[in-house]
Amino acid sequence: MAVDNGRYSEAVWVPSPNFGPRPMDTEVRLIVVHNISLPPGEFGGGYVQGFFQNDLPVDDHAYFQTIAELQVSAHLFIERTGKVTQFVSFEDRAWHAGVSEWNGCANCNDFSIGIELEGTDDTPYTAAQYAALAEVIRQLRQAYPAIAGDAITGHEHIAPGRKTDPGPAFDWDRLFHDLRQVKE
Repeated sequence: MAVDNGRYSEAVWVPSPNFGPRPMDTEVRLIVVHNISLPPGEFGGGYVQGFFQNDLPVDDHAYFQTIAELQVSAHLFIERTGKVTQFVSFEDRAWHAGVSEWNGCANCNDFSIGIELEGTDDTPYTAAQYAALAEVIRQLRQAYPAIAGDAITGHEHIAPGRKTDPGPAFDWDRLFHDLRQVKE
């Protein structure tokens, strides 16, 4: 497992058109954890992948008509099974954070990597998701040494009042415990 040329070797590559260049001389120094489920509260079905590719089948669910015009993406999506899909190179700016601020720096998309977990604020995440997330973060820290120990946050922390994910169901203590474990 490794990160090379902006790609995570264990991820399925499903490119999104929703990205842009990072500002010149901007170091990747933050990981933002999100959640998503489409339709809300439902898992599987490939709708997240379609959404990030601007190919959401709007006739499949009434909710899809309300978001069909949005153009968003994340670098990675981790399904309930732990399967990882990559939509945007880590070298590029994914459109995941929106209006945001971290440690006094605005526009977190410029310097962060966005990781979406298949889930909701109130549904416990799976062991497979925590394991995949911890491994991805280990690899990202090797590839991007500016990602310090405290540079992992939730969307709710960089856009308070506007976003609530990954929500109270996300176990930050578990993630940080898993990150401290040495993988055999």
